[in-house]
This record gives sequence, structure tokens and C-alpha cells, in this order.
Amino acid sequence: MNIYLIRHGETAWTLTQQHTGTTDIPLTTRGEEDSVRLGKKLKGISFTKILCSPLKRAIATCQHAGLLGQAEINSELVEWNYGEYEGRTSEEIWQTCPGWNIFSHGAPQGESISDISSRADRVLKKILAAGGKVAVFSHGHFLRALTARWLELTVGEGRLFALSPSSLSILGFERANRVIQLWNQLD
Repeated sequence: MNIYLIRHGETAWTLTQQHTGTTDIPLTTRGEEDSVRLGKKLKGISFTKILCSPLKRAIATCQHAGLLGQAEINSELVEWNYGEYEGRTSEEIWQTCPGWNIFSHGAPQGESISDISSRADRVLKKILAAGGKVAVFSHGHFLRALTARWLELTVGEGRLFALSPSSLSILGFERANRVIQLWNQLD
């Protein structure tokens, strides 16, 4: 079993470092180009299942990678709902909540750490049922939370896994242990 995690390509808010949860924004031209390059890395892999977030940036990444026609859109793969912090940068948030971090505090009027943990666990159950090689097109914070849960850690430990736009990561097993086989590959 291998889980191929694909973070969506660059958006305008990636560049400005705004938290982009449920706001449905498109990829930049660079994000589209990077997604095509990502597709070349995935070419020839026979996936048991391809799952994709319903948000434009994930769908466009999957499409430019050449896999949208085989993908199942899954609403549980959306990004963390940032609630009141949607569209704000960490620096802006720290002015009223010093030291805030999504993995430690969750989001006021958005999703809690418990909400994300439950959602990640449901997604992992579906992935494990599929078996084989599964591709997941989703978002930075959610994929980091999913990875933490794969490793049987708390969602809070997701803060330790930096994840760049248009990156490829692979989760799997070493014997019976859940492991990271590849992380944050860009080229």
C-alpha cells in the first residue's frame, strides 16, 4: 500500500501567505505549470483509486496532472476550515492571538483539531479499504494532519511536516510500521 499525497499548485494566496481554507480560488499560471510537471512524475503509475478535493485548486492540479478523468471527488479532502482566520496571514492573526498555530489552536468559528482528526481518520479508512496505490489531491494543512494520523500521531504533530505547493509525498509501510517513504518532493 502506498498513499501518494499531492498538494495543489500555487495560488495567489499562496504567494501572499493568506490562509486559504474554503475560499475557492484558482491556480496561478505557475501553479498550472507545476501541476503538469507533477503529472509527469505520476505518469505510468497504476492507481487503485484517485481521490480529489472538490475545491478548484485541487481539481485543477489533478486535471493538469492528467488524472482528473479517473478521480473521485471527495468533500472530506477540503482544506481545514479557518473560520474567522480565512484569508488572513499568520502575522495578522498573531496581532490578536499571539503564537496562534492551526495545529495547536484550531480555528475560531471553523474546524477544531478534533474535527480535523476525525475527518482525517475517515479518509484514511477509505484509503485503506481501497488498498494498492492511492493518489490524494488535497491541501497543505489537511495533508499534514492526514500524515500525522497515518503515523498514529496527534493532529498537532502535523506542524512538523512542511509541505510545499505542487509537492509529492508518499506514505506507506515498512514491515508493519506506518512510515513516510517520500516527503515534499518538488522536482
